[in-house]
Amino acid sequence: MQAASLRRRGRGEARRAANSSAVAAGARAGFVARGVIYALVGVLALRIAFSDSGGQQADRGGAVAEIAHKPFGNVMLWLLGAALAGMALWRLSEALFGQAGPDGGKAGKRAMAAGRFVFYGFVSFSVLSYAAGDESSGSGSGSTDKQSDDVTARALEWPAGEWIVGVAGVAVVCGGLWIAARAVMRKYRKHLKMSEMSQRVRRGVDFLGLFGGIARGSLFATAGGFAVAAAVQHDPGLAKGMDDTLRSFTETPAGPWLLTLIALGLVAFGVFSWANARWRKV
Repeated sequence: MQAASLRRRGRGEARRAANSSAVAAGARAGFVARGVIYALVGVLALRIAFSDSGGQQADRGGAVAEIAHKPFGNVMLWLLGAALAGMALWRLSEALFGQAGPDGGKAGKRAMAAGRFVFYGFVSFSVLSYAAGDESSGSGSGSTDKQSDDVTARALEWPAGEWIVGVAGVAVVCGGLWIAARAVMRKYRKHLKMSEMSQRVRRGVDFLGLFGGIARGSLFATAGGFAVAAAVQHDPGLAKGMDDTLRSFTETPAGPWLLTLIALGLVAFGVFSWANARWRKV
C-alpha cells in the first residue's frame, strides 16, 4: 500500500512538473526558435530564387550559419539551442502525460509527441554543438543534401534497401500531404486560443497557418518523392535534402516563381510559429 501510494505521489509530482509554467515557457520559446529557423530558410530560398546563389544553403544548416555570422551570433545560437531544448522537453511531457485538449491522451498523439521530442532534442543538440565550436555537428551546420545522399546510399546497400528507402519516401510524401491537408482544414485552430485574438489578428493567423502549412507540406512531399525516385532507380544521388528540394522548384515551367511562392510560405510558417508562441494552448 505504501509503495503504491509513493508511486501515485511520484506520478502526480511528475505531472505537475510537466504542467508547470517553466515547461510552458520552454514550449513558447521553442515556437519562437522554430519560427526563426523557418523564416530564415524562407529568406535564403528567396535569395536563391532571384540570384541563384550557389554558396548558400536554404535549409536548417544554412539558417544556423546565417545566424552565426551576425553580431552576437554565437550568443543567439546558444539561445536558439536552449529554446529548442525547451520545445523538446514540452514534447516529452506530452508523450508522457498527453497533450492539452479532450483527446490529447490518445496513444497516437502521444507517439507523435515522442517522435517530435527526439527530433527537437537532436536539433537542439546539433545547434548547441555548433555554438560550442563543433562545426561538423549534424543538422546544426551540415548540408541536408549531403546527409540525405549519405543516408540513402547506406540504406540502399542493405538487403531490401530499395524497399526501405521507397517506404520511407512514401511515408514522407504522406506526411507532407497530411501537413498540407491539416492546414487546409484549419486543424491548427483547436490548438490556439482563437477567442483571445481580435478579428483582424484571427484572419492574419488563419492566412499564415493556411499558406505556411501548404508550403511546408508541399516541400516535405516533394522531398519524399525524390526519395522514392532514388529507391526506384537505385541512385542515392536522386535523394534531395531541403536545399536541393527547394532549388528543384526553379526547374519547373514556373521557373523561380514557384520557389518564390514556397519561400514566402516558409516565411509565413515562421511567423505562424511566433503566433503559436503567443496563443498556443500548452
